Amino acid sequence: MERNPRILIVDDEASARKTIEMLLLREGYELYFAADGYEALAELDDMESEPDTILSDVMMPDMDGFELCQRLKRHPRWRYIPIILVTALDSKEDLARGLESGADDFLNKPVNGLELRARLRSMLRIKQQHDELRKTMKLREDLSNMIVHDLRAPLANILVYCDLLEDQKGGGLELETIREEANRVSSFVTDMLLMAKMEHGRFLLNRSVVNMNNLIGQVDKHYQALAEAQNIDFTVTMPDETLCPELDETLFQRMVDNLLSNAFKFSAAGGQVRLIVEALQNGAAASDSSHMRLQVVDEGPGVPAEFRERIFDKFQIVASGRRDIKQVGLGLAFCKMVADAHNGRIYVTDNQPRGAIFTVEI
Repeated sequence: MERNPRILIVDDEASARKTIEMLLLREGYELYFAADGYEALAELDDMESEPDTILSDVMMPDMDGFELCQRLKRHPRWRYIPIILVTALDSKEDLARGLESGADDFLNKPVNGLELRARLRSMLRIKQQHDELRKTMKLREDLSNMIVHDLRAPLANILVYCDLLEDQKGGGLELETIREEANRVSSFVTDMLLMAKMEHGRFLLNRSVVNMNNLIGQVDKHYQALAEAQNIDFTVTMPDETLCPELDETLFQRMVDNLLSNAFKFSAAGGQVRLIVEALQNGAAASDSSHMRLQVVDEGPGVPAEFRERIFDKFQIVASGRRDIKQVGLGLAFCKMVADAHNGRIYVTDNQPRGAIFTVEI
């Protein structure tokens, strides 16, 4: 560590605090003291940066060490600070309670200086490794955001000049190809930005109550224009009641876009794509809007049974069954990650006589 490690010592007995101070005198630590749990919380609020380890007595009036531990582990700023509980209790029940409260290690009273210093060094190593990991994750997020920002500007310019050329010279296959590829790259860039919101392999959700009827209405408006251009019959079915689930609107809308983009991509002129939304309760259609099912139905080549699990794996490439489209699956991996983050599921079944039905239940 570049600076001396900070240790917060919490004990209601002044003699105990003094003893620990003397045992750590030669270690070069910055020591902070609190006489009880409430004073420890106030001290944490006043500190410019968080301590590297907290050493807390268990038996204290008003707020004991167990409760202090619980409060710290629930706090988003302090939850990663290692906590060592100092206790005269030695029963398995007390140790289990300490672990359930979030304690990272224990010291028995009377405190042995050699053991105290060894356990503190162990906790400080853990804290240092965690801090380095957090810095790496922050760097990754910043780098992703920078790349996305730098890519979006030239992509926007390409699309603008496509529109200008079309107005001046009329459309053409080459111009349409440029526009489609630019939109495709733009879609990848958006996914990269959203991937930066991940932690421990899952998306961090920004949940809010979403008016699903309004959201799907916007989707309908956008894809009707695309359907007209591709000569595809696009229909949307919504329940009569308004659905207002609690979810991450940005991620959910992106998932719907990916599913519909795939459906349109694999649909031939004259085909049909359907978007169906319904409320669910205990796995059955109902008026309760806390759970919902969304289905995208197409009449494309479908998904062979052996690929129905692999198609959602981000490390797999699956043949599309069409010569003009070489591979599928990357966008669907994103859809599965969104469904998983909402504790939902996504799966694909056959659409008879031809095509696929992608179903999302949240």
